[in-house]
Amino acid sequence: MKHYIILLLLFSYLTGLSQKEYSLSGESTLEIEGTSTINDWTVVAHTLEGSLETNDGRPTAVNLEVEVADIKSTRGAVMDKKTHNALKIDTNPTITFSMEKVNEAAVMNGVLRMAGKTKTIEVATKIIDTGTTIKISGQYPITLQDWDIAPPSAMFGQIVVGDEVTVKFDLVFSN
Repeated sequence: MKHYIILLLLFSYLTGLSQKEYSLSGESTLEIEGTSTINDWTVVAHTLEGSLETNDGRPTAVNLEVEVADIKSTRGAVMDKKTHNALKIDTNPTITFSMEKVNEAAVMNGVLRMAGKTKTIEVATKIIDTGTTIKISGQYPITLQDWDIAPPSAMFGQIVVGDEVTVKFDLVFSN
């Protein structure tokens, strides 16, 4: 019985060694790029929070949260307000992604919650383990109408945002 307890403790200890937890670093970036009837545009998410868990060096859980209020453009407060309203900030102040699984080709399946809708998505990523950090990068196309997001407009409808946007991300997790 004594040997059984020692083996159980040893196994538990070794299993714990292969599991690691990481936090999202300030080096991380997330941008949304799109077009309009006038020009291309980019907004940047300034407040990102996230965590990553690995087992034997492979991601087992990724959670990301973006504060809608801190998604900003270089075009000023009017563009920011239109972006925030389109994302339904009053009832949905955050955008979240929770990974459910990742395959050998670094394609992540997970749940994206945005603008009051929840969808399971699949996004191709590049995952690099530097030993001290894990970097996950990629991009994901979004069709606004698929999320019940009305493309923002200005100047009495003369300027309209295109229905397709691309989310580009470079996430750096450190432990």
